[in-house]
Amino acid sequence: MNPQERAPIGDTGVTVTRLGMGTGPMGTVHDDGEWGEMFGAAWDLGVRAFDTSPYYGFGNSEIRLGRQLAGRDRDSYTLTTKVGRLLRKEGPIDPFAEAYFYPDGMPDDVPRTIYDYSFDATKLSLQESLQRLGVERLDIVHIHDIIEMASGVNHKDEAIGQSFPALVELREAGLLRAIGAGVQDNQLLVDLAEACDFDVFLLAGRYTLLDQGALDAALPAAQAKNIPIIVASPYNTGILHDPTDDAMFDFTPAPRHLIDKARAIKAVCERHEVPLPAAAMQFPYGHPSVVQVLTGAVRPSEIQENVRLLEFPIPAELWDDLRDRELLHPDTPTPG
Repeated sequence: MNPQERAPIGDTGVTVTRLGMGTGPMGTVHDDGEWGEMFGAAWDLGVRAFDTSPYYGFGNSEIRLGRQLAGRDRDSYTLTTKVGRLLRKEGPIDPFAEAYFYPDGMPDDVPRTIYDYSFDATKLSLQESLQRLGVERLDIVHIHDIIEMASGVNHKDEAIGQSFPALVELREAGLLRAIGAGVQDNQLLVDLAEACDFDVFLLAGRYTLLDQGALDAALPAAQAKNIPIIVASPYNTGILHDPTDDAMFDFTPAPRHLIDKARAIKAVCERHEVPLPAAAMQFPYGHPSVVQVLTGAVRPSEIQENVRLLEFPIPAELWDDLRDRELLHPDTPTPG
């Protein structure tokens, strides 16, 4: 797979490079020099699609990504952000996010996030993101984390009835070109696909070499409406990069049965002389709806590795072997 190749997002006029740079992990980086090294490595490798959110570092990611994009031809890259949270000083404490983005402690001047999917908050969120990024328009805007990560509260009805119409209005005003939703739940993707005419979905962790549950209903629902899919978290936050005893799966310690399955997949890869991470990176592209794999990184070496893994030659026999050993969903389409 050529990471620089561009794929269209339907008929929106938006295109994305096959490899995208997710800046969630970069929300933990609070130095412009390190951001410059990371962004420069991605740019030099031909990555031209960048994904951010107000949530990543509580504004840090948007602000510092905007500084890196400043002065570059606006038509030369694809920029994505998200709505669903407002940054406010009076926001509730989020122990997980605060420890992740600010492990040395939250500075007093950093705002916290408040979930809000209302019509007015959606429009306000986008305007504030434009200011932090220093741009006049976005290419893709996703409704983000509709099911709250900590509490499990589901904002689906608000997303459908308020966030989506607000984004349609903003699209008509020229402030964005494509409307999406970033989800980690297969049934939620089905419900959104049936309710609204989304342009694209960002599916995180649910279509990977370890988890093909999206094949049962989510991907068919998107495919029925010709909605392209961006796959995020191809390593399931670590286990498909290196399935050690303390590997992570979706930001939590991986259960033993998933570690065992990942190790079985790794053993098959090794028999074909293919690195497990290369198979994990390339696997999603076998599905006709998948237009991009989005990965996060915090060091130039990581984005460089991802490019090498995407370009690594994988024999078709590897996928056949995984299917024969029942390590893939029987209906899984595979690359090539």
